[in-house]
Amino acid sequence: MAGAVLAVTLLVLIAALHVYWALGGRAGNSAALPERNGVQIIQPGPLATLSVAIALLIAAGIVAIEAGLLFRGEFQPAVFILCVLLAVVFLARAVGDFRYVGFFKKNLGSRFAYLDTWVFSPLCVLLALLIVDAITGAF
Repeated sequence: MAGAVLAVTLLVLIAALHVYWALGGRAGNSAALPERNGVQIIQPGPLATLSVAIALLIAAGIVAIEAGLLFRGEFQPAVFILCVLLAVVFLARAVGDFRYVGFFKKNLGSRFAYLDTWVFSPLCVLLALLIVDAITGAF
């Protein structure tokens, strides 16, 4: 249960950061996106950033339901499957695209690449493990 609470907390905090960025906040934004030759390879607008925040909040809700923190006993088969998919998505994000994001990226040397190796990708592995804990209670 503690793993699920931590996963939900992290997902909500990351969602809040995305809402901040969607509303025009700049702190941390420059290091949060992959870049090539000093130029960000994507420049998501407010709507895309807010969409990520909403997806993260939905993920937090799914984990909370699976762990029994919300709606105990409701929607169990579907929520179980969604939690498994969430764990796979976060693990896949940690592995990356083999170019710009993830542990196996080739584009190194930027501030994002450094943070991705030491913060973002390990955080994705942690979230995957915490979601597995919400499913199994293993940790």
